Amino acid sequence: MNFEKIVDLHCHILPGIDDGSPDLEHSLQLAQEAVADEFQAELDKREIKLTIFPSQEVHINGELLNRYDDLLGIDEDKRYMLLEFPHDGVPRYAENMIFNLKKMGTIPVIVHPERNHEIQNNLNMLYDFIKAGALAQVTATSYVGGFGSHVAEISHTLVEHNLVQIVASDAHTLKGRKFVLSEALNQIAKDFGEQKAIQFEKNAENLINGEYVVARDYTPIQKKKKFWFF
Repeated sequence: MNFEKIVDLHCHILPGIDDGSPDLEHSLQLAQEAVADEFQAELDKREIKLTIFPSQEVHINGELLNRYDDLLGIDEDKRYMLLEFPHDGVPRYAENMIFNLKKMGTIPVIVHPERNHEIQNNLNMLYDFIKAGALAQVTATSYVGGFGSHVAEISHTLVEHNLVQIVASDAHTLKGRKFVLSEALNQIAKDFGEQKAIQFEKNAENLINGEYVVARDYTPIQKKKKFWFF
């Protein structure tokens, strides 16, 4: 499946910021890998260059609303914001935080929920956040198995139940955290049809432009029944 362009909504390519690229040299290496992943021959032919939009992955904390004016959104008007939970759990105030962010005009996009330990144990926790008006982003590496089969299975389930609306690379300079965005989109196309992959890509583009994106047709996840044999 060929995409004319691919929008990566979440990667750590800027040098010297958070836990991403430590310096300019590593950033340039990531940029080269990103362009190589995005159909380099076609881009070269059309003379299309990789464009960077400054944004921020906001780690949820009790001071977030007090620092709201200093934070960057996905788009210039801060209609959308990348929101990160701790890997080991979800703060009890998360639902109230989502409510308050929406009241301030910002829709939070929960990043890599498939790697959050608490959500892994209760996928319907993400359903509740989506129902409350949030969006969610699955990581490309997760979907294609880079974090193991368990995370890949969870990622597949979240896509199947429409509980994630965007796929992004979340690329770092760390081993195993590369640009596999086109690979993930193509795998989603194989698993669920090309229209699903196209919608994921369109959602990413709409978010960065501050345009309308809404979770559709999302469903709760039925727990697997346990069978006892005597």
